[in-house]
Amino acid sequence: MTEKPTGSGAARWGFYLMGLLILAMGLTLNTKAGLGVSPIISLSYAASVIWNRNFGDMTFVLYGIFVLIQAAIHLREKGKAGRSLLMKDALQFPLSIVFTRFLNVFSVCIPSLEECGSEASGLLGRLGVLMLALIFTGIGAAMSLSMRLVPNPGDGLVQVFADTFGIGTGLMKNCVDATCIVLSLLMGLLFAGKPVGIGIGTVCAVMLVGRVIALFHHIFGKAMLQAAGLESGRN
Repeated sequence: MTEKPTGSGAARWGFYLMGLLILAMGLTLNTKAGLGVSPIISLSYAASVIWNRNFGDMTFVLYGIFVLIQAAIHLREKGKAGRSLLMKDALQFPLSIVFTRFLNVFSVCIPSLEECGSEASGLLGRLGVLMLALIFTGIGAAMSLSMRLVPNPGDGLVQVFADTFGIGTGLMKNCVDATCIVLSLLMGLLFAGKPVGIGIGTVCAVMLVGRVIALFHHIFGKAMLQAAGLESGRN
């Protein structure tokens, strides 16, 4: 027997915003670990370190570029469908403002590992923070994506490329990640003489964040969707 969804729009937005908050926490912890950041933000992180700029602001610039690329592709679409896609692209700008402000708040509130003492700043301490960062990143991404509202600009770019070139989303995600890593490496080598923001943490992010998302969906996905009114309960 199928029941009507019992969730509300408030619950859906609540899960979405909570997901963004947790995702921002994860990405910030990723930078604090000092072992390499997630591929999609490696460009903004490298730019912030090389030119001594605010990480959140550089991420907003990066997200803005992602949104403009999506809009340029969607301009080819005609009629109501095209207008709908462009509106969805435009909504990613306010999302980017909110999300990158979360990044700035966490960057200020969370101390560097060096400030926490020698044990925290050692390899084991950094690996522990990295694992926590990857868990938070996966949970935050799972929660926000599941609500099917405004996509994160990075995820939106992956989906647009996948649709445009007829490639699976997973494979296109790998391609975008690889491109970001290569560009970050080039930026670091050209302007700092060494890689910036690329390391074992980057590799771990590629391998493990997707697994965290899948595990979270397996354990909590159905209950969360029902609470948000996106899936009917079944007896």
